[in-house]
Amino acid sequence: MGDSCFDSLSAGFCREGVKRLGMWVCGAALIAIAAGCAHYPINQPLKQWDPQVGYRGGNLIDPDRDEELLLLLSFSGGGTRAAAFSYGVLEAFRDTKVTLRGRERRLLDEVDWISGVSGGSFTAAYYGLFRDRIFEDFESRFLKKNIQGDLTRAMLFNPVNWAKLWSAYYDRSDLAADYYNQYVFDGKTFGDLLARGEPMIIINATDMVHGTRVSFIQDAFDLICSDLATFPVARACAASSAVPIVLTPITLRNYAGGCGYELPETVARGMSPPRDVTTRLFGLANNLAPFLDSDSKPYIHLVDGGVADNLGLRAALERVTLMGDPWKTLQYAKMENVHKIAFVVVNAETAINDRWDRWPKVPPFAAMVDSFSSISIERYNMETVALLGESFSRWAEEIRRGRCGSSPISVEPGACGDIEFYLIQVRFDALNDEAERAELKRLPTSFVLKPEQVDHLKDAARRILQESKEFQRLLGDLR
Repeated sequence: MGDSCFDSLSAGFCREGVKRLGMWVCGAALIAIAAGCAHYPINQPLKQWDPQVGYRGGNLIDPDRDEELLLLLSFSGGGTRAAAFSYGVLEAFRDTKVTLRGRERRLLDEVDWISGVSGGSFTAAYYGLFRDRIFEDFESRFLKKNIQGDLTRAMLFNPVNWAKLWSAYYDRSDLAADYYNQYVFDGKTFGDLLARGEPMIIINATDMVHGTRVSFIQDAFDLICSDLATFPVARACAASSAVPIVLTPITLRNYAGGCGYELPETVARGMSPPRDVTTRLFGLANNLAPFLDSDSKPYIHLVDGGVADNLGLRAALERVTLMGDPWKTLQYAKMENVHKIAFVVVNAETAINDRWDRWPKVPPFAAMVDSFSSISIERYNMETVALLGESFSRWAEEIRRGRCGSSPISVEPGACGDIEFYLIQVRFDALNDEAERAELKRLPTSFVLKPEQVDHLKDAARRILQESKEFQRLLGDLR
């Protein structure tokens, strides 16, 4: 009887062992299949180039919008710190009323253009897609959510993701893009952004190989003969925030030469020898040349937009240069009658870490990487803002000449020569309290902050804007 019982137990254990082995084999097979199938989504080719179609400025203009004011915002990089700081500016704009041609409106409704980088791109894109819904759920869905923790858990504890990450065609930023697509942006594409109309949302990344700024607008995708309309907004934000080393590049396929694309006249002329064009135009135009050769550059690997421009301002500066002048730029945007052009630069800067000045040993690798990135970004930011401010007087004269033609140039209100520029900076250095400035600058560049830190950033942005003399000058002129 004992032997019979032993035999029965053995058979049971054998059956259970075979069952578990089968489950393990099936699981391993599923993981292998997932790894073999894992691939980043491919951006779609453009069948035929049409400069009148797609996500570009000329197609987002609201004909009923007042042309008195052209309001352009730029949201810097800096993780959740930057996203919350720029969100505070949107709140302030929502609560600020202006009267244009006898109509009272929220200043937020007058925003024409938002350029975002890294953390700032999430706020810009969310507002572009969902408008006032941003004030209902953006804090719970993004600002006060531990995004970083969610992504870490997805990488460490989800076997399906282990398999995906094993693939040579799928990595950490692809996983992040999938997360943003599902939990932040509801699967929306640039076609959805186009359907919403103004404001124009420009998300910026950097070509890893050439260091060129790449904006997610159809004008840029024309070069590579790709259709931006079907591209996920989440994937663009993942590219814009793909911090080198920490995250991996987002990859695009280059289809250049397959859609009949023709370079704009100014850009084609800019590729001539530098003696025939300005050095700046020559440099910018030739930065585009590699993208036109899909044989030599069949793939485009994009990293954090802050590498090329952490403020998002270069999108406007380079646009004017490549269009030829600010008057042609306004004509392209169908804003020929504008009289006030305001740039609001939201800069969630960090403090330079000088503790290593008092450190006798060789600084560690992480410290060197952090120092190099923060120093280069801050110095480049200063130069970009200075270049913008110094361009205003020249731009004003070029607009007057273009708009007035051979007629006398009158600068009376509403006349052809009536054009005024404003540069409004929202940055921590504008705060009067030194301790508060230092505290906000020391907040980490990550995708997780404490709720009270998010609230502090929002409040600081509102106070800085309200106390800005240039912002008050704009409001006074509008009144």
